[in-house]
Amino acid sequence: MKPMNLLVIMADELSVRTLGCYGHPMVKTPNIDRLAASGARFTSAYTNSPICTAARASFATGRYVHEIGCWDNASPYTGEPTGWGHRLQAEGHRVTSIGKLHYRNINDPTGFDEQIVPMHARDGGVGSVLGSIRDELIVQKADKLAREIGPGETSYSNYDLDIAEKACAWLENEAEQYCDGRKPWMTFVSFVSPHFPLMAPKKYFEMYPTDAVPMPKAHALDGRPRHPWIEAYRKYVPSDSFFDDEKRRVAIASYFGLCTFLDDLVGHVLESLDRSGLAESTRVIFASDHGENLGARGTWGKGTMYEESAAVPLMMAGPDVEAGAVVETPVSLLDFYPTILESVGVAPDDNDKTRTGRSLYEIARAPYDPERAVFSEYHASGAETAAYLIRKGKKKFIYYVGYPPELYDLETDPEEQDDLAGKPGWEAVIREFESDLRVIVDPIEVDARAKRDQAALIERLGGRDHVIETAKIGATPTPGDYADDGY
Repeated sequence: MKPMNLLVIMADELSVRTLGCYGHPMVKTPNIDRLAASGARFTSAYTNSPICTAARASFATGRYVHEIGCWDNASPYTGEPTGWGHRLQAEGHRVTSIGKLHYRNINDPTGFDEQIVPMHARDGGVGSVLGSIRDELIVQKADKLAREIGPGETSYSNYDLDIAEKACAWLENEAEQYCDGRKPWMTFVSFVSPHFPLMAPKKYFEMYPTDAVPMPKAHALDGRPRHPWIEAYRKYVPSDSFFDDEKRRVAIASYFGLCTFLDDLVGHVLESLDRSGLAESTRVIFASDHGENLGARGTWGKGTMYEESAAVPLMMAGPDVEAGAVVETPVSLLDFYPTILESVGVAPDDNDKTRTGRSLYEIARAPYDPERAVFSEYHASGAETAAYLIRKGKKKFIYYVGYPPELYDLETDPEEQDDLAGKPGWEAVIREFESDLRVIVDPIEVDARAKRDQAALIERLGGRDHVIETAKIGATPTPGDYADDGY
C-alpha cells in the first residue's frame, strides 16, 4: 500500500447504535454516512475499555489496559510506554493533534509535534479520582446528568466548534507545507461530542421532537431481569434514578442532536480536506473512544460491556480502500497502531511486533475471520469487580469477577436480551470463551492488581476521606473559556 497522509477523526461517547450508516432510522448523520459509503465500514468494532482515559491510553499505545496500568480516569497516559506517535516521529513524520486527548498534560512526550487546543486530565493531570475508590465503592453524585438536558450551548459544544475551526484551518493553510518532499503526515482531530452534558444547540435539539424519541431499552425500574453486576453498578452510579420518562426523552433527543451537530463538524473538516487539494493523497479514519448507554438497562454514560457502551463506530476511506466495503471481522482500538504505521509507510520494528493489533487495512482486504477474538476490560467507576468482554464471530462473552458470565448471539439477538449463559447446551461455548479470555488475561489477578494500584493512588492523594471530601465531579473541563456553565 502506498504511503499517504492520514487524518484520524475521533468522537467521544458516540454509540454505534445512533448513526444512520449503522441502521438508526431517526438520527441524521449524512456526512459520516457518506464517509462510510465511500470506504470500508466495520460492523464489529470495540473499545478496549469503555471509559475515556483508559480507552485513549490503549488507543495511543496499541496495548491492553492491563498491560499499561491505565485503569480509569485517574491514570492518564504519560507517554510511557511509547505509542504510534513516537514511532512516526522517530521516522520523520509530522504528527499533530487537534482537540481532546485526555492524556496527563501537554508537557509529557506523548508522540505529537504539536498539540492544538488539547484537553487533558483535570487538575493538572490528576484526573477524576472518585472512580479509583474500589475497596469499598461510594455512591456517585449522579443528579447533574438529569438536570443538564435539553436545548442550549455548553462549553463542550463551543469547544467542538473551535476544534473544527482549527482543524479546517490546519488542513487548508498548514498541511501542504508538510507534503513537499516530506514523509506523509498524520493528524488526529478529536471532538468531545456527543459526550454529556446532554444539551444540544437549539437548532439540533429541535430536529428530534421528544414525542417521537424512543424510550431506552429495558429502562423500567422494576419487572425487568438484570444481571447482578449491572444492578450493583446502578447502585453506585444511580443516574437513572433522577430521570422520569419525560426527562429520558429530552436527554435522548439532546444526544441525537449532538450526534447531528458532530456530523456537521465532521463534514466541515472533510470539506476542508477537499479544499486543501490533499484528499487524493490522504486517507481518513473515523471512530469513537467508546459508546453511550443512553438509559438502556437503567444505565447512562459508559462502563458496561453491552453494545451501546463497548461497541464503537469505525470506518475508513481514501486511496486503496474499497468503497462500500462492509467488514464483519471483529476489531478494536488496538488495531489503530499497526493501521497508522501502514498508512504512512512505517515498517513495524521488533517492539511493534509484540503488540496484539492488526492493520485495519489488512483486515479489510482479507476474508471474514470468525476466529478472531477482540477484548475489552473495565476497572473503573461503579465496578465492584472487573468486567471483561470477548467478541469472536457472532457471539459475545462477558466475564465478571465474582459474578455469573453472560453470553449473547449477536446475529439472532442484537439487542442482547437473551442471555445464553446458564442455559443447557452452551457449556462448551462458554468454556471456549473462558479459554480465549485466559490467553489474554488472568481475570482475577488483574482485578486484584487494578485495585492495588488504585488504592495506592488514593493514599498518595491523601487517603479515602480526603479524596471524597475534595474530589471534583462532572465532565473534564475544557482547556479554555468556551462558556461559563460550570464545566
